Amino acid sequence: MRPNRLRELLDAGQPSYSTHVLISWPAIVELVGQTGQYDYVEFVAEYAPYDLYALENIGRAIDLFDNFSGMMKIEQEPRTYLTVRAIGSGIQNLLFADVRTPEEARECVQAVRASTPSTGGRHGAGSRRDTGYVREGGSQAFVDALEQAVVMLMIEKDEAVRNLENVIGVGGVDMVQFGPTDYAMSIDKPGQGGAPEVREAEAYVIKTALGMGIQPRAEIGSPDHAKRYLDMGVTHFSIGTDIGILSSWWAQNGEALRAAVDGA
Repeated sequence: MRPNRLRELLDAGQPSYSTHVLISWPAIVELVGQTGQYDYVEFVAEYAPYDLYALENIGRAIDLFDNFSGMMKIEQEPRTYLTVRAIGSGIQNLLFADVRTPEEARECVQAVRASTPSTGGRHGAGSRRDTGYVREGGSQAFVDALEQAVVMLMIEKDEAVRNLENVIGVGGVDMVQFGPTDYAMSIDKPGQGGAPEVREAEAYVIKTALGMGIQPRAEIGSPDHAKRYLDMGVTHFSIGTDIGILSSWWAQNGEALRAAVDGA
């Protein structure tokens, strides 16, 4: 079974760096891996169109690079199905969106962990890409790999923040990510992700998670944004999104080109 770079960094107490992709063309993942600057790439499946063949091709692109792993962002439903298919494709780590209660958090963890008495999960044996299709399905190596999978929860609803310790304390949660946009909506402040109440909730989530031995991750748009989180004790970052990068480039350079031509 392939080593899990993100798990290795977490266990060693080292920082981690990632970026987001929504384009399921595996060349995008290859371009990220070729830089050598990222420990894992997150496929933001919650917002992207894809099929099961695309997931396997993303997994193959990840495997081209040493010290590199993948993550998939899973929407509310169907969590278990998508988790099994992501891991089976070779995407080793999961980020679960819209978690609100301890029961939902426990379901996320169980979807990842093996269905054995000692691990308490619901993830059964499978002949998929992660096991070599017919080689290691149901083996001890397969069970161990599921134990090494990193489980991250999006804390982005008011209900989850108000019940935070119980939600992330269910056991098996490795990381958390605060979602300011959804949180602002959940407190009836849509479009106000930078509001003081939202910043206060984010700081509370980070402080609480660190106090419970769970690592928070920050999503940032540029390296300049890292300092605020570093000051709060955050050492795990995800920077940029492929479609956001393209949108900004097209807008800025399109405007500049028009200005250059009109001014000639």
